[in-house]
Amino acid sequence: MGRGVTLRDVAARAGVSSRTVSNVVNGYARVSEETRARVQKAVDELGYRPNVLARNLAAGRSGQIAVVVPYLDTPYFAELLQGVIRAARVQGYNVLIDQTDGDAEHEKLFLTRGSTSLLFDGVIFSPLGLSQSDLSVRDTSLPLVILGERVSDGTFDHVGIDDVTASMEATEHLLGLGRRRVAAIGDQPYRTGEAAQLRTRGFRLAHERAGLPVHEELVISTPRFNRSDGAEAMAHLLDLEQPPDAVFCYSDLVALGAMRTLASRGLRVPEDVAVIGYDDIEDGRYSNPSVTTISPDKRMIAETAVERLLNRIGSATPVPGLEIRAPHRLVVRESTVGRQAGHEPRRPSEADGAGLTG
Repeated sequence: MGRGVTLRDVAARAGVSSRTVSNVVNGYARVSEETRARVQKAVDELGYRPNVLARNLAAGRSGQIAVVVPYLDTPYFAELLQGVIRAARVQGYNVLIDQTDGDAEHEKLFLTRGSTSLLFDGVIFSPLGLSQSDLSVRDTSLPLVILGERVSDGTFDHVGIDDVTASMEATEHLLGLGRRRVAAIGDQPYRTGEAAQLRTRGFRLAHERAGLPVHEELVISTPRFNRSDGAEAMAHLLDLEQPPDAVFCYSDLVALGAMRTLASRGLRVPEDVAVIGYDDIEDGRYSNPSVTTISPDKRMIAETAVERLLNRIGSATPVPGLEIRAPHRLVVRESTVGRQAGHEPRRPSEADGAGLTG
């Protein structure tokens, strides 16, 4: 249904001009509710679908946007991409995806107009290899929305969460449980490590607010936020003369790796070492124990990024850059507080055998 149905067919059925149908379908000029309802009824009855490709070509656009991320094997980005694809599809846009591996030269290609003129109309970009200053060296006519920790310079939009506050809340949760040797896994004290540095700042701020010292030997740097880095860093921490009693991990993957090392050393989470992560990925919800985490509103981040990018693409004049903060929340699970009321393990019955302990 819908094959061969034209805008003129809809206009004839609704008793209006083709221009009026176009205005209703594209949401342009204001029309009366009665006329809009009549046109929509004709659209539904005939099964008319706008030719998005023809519309984009007429406007000199490809009808595609690019989403550029450092890693596709990271659950956080995979979950975020799903939201972007859904939001773009609703607006009739296809999504091209590229993985940069954090390579600065590869990332710079997406900031030049020449690389986009034939492929896509704008970019949603989460840079890893580029610093804040690198983003200013680009063609400002390219519609651009930045995710992550690089702030807007006024020529692009930035959508992210408040990493400092979120990390402070994560650390305060551990300190509030009475933990006093709190470690941090994931610091990246180099030019492009802004995300990690903001989380370290929040970690330090929480200690300052509590009037407690930061044990510097417990702040561990990692090249990436993945399982293997978390496992390796946790092993190093456990080999210290005074190991930590809690650890703030800069991603849930780091937390999962850290918990694997703790289990292999015969230590219990959270009884011996409490663990908190960041990102609220699905794996963390189903691990044993489940991972306490900072949960960014990934759906809002994705939908807002698409909305802002399409606003830039569709604007005939430059759009001022916006700083948009998505909400986040602390999700408390078993890795810091154990099994709470209502989530107690099943008590063994007599059929399970006497003398069993959990």
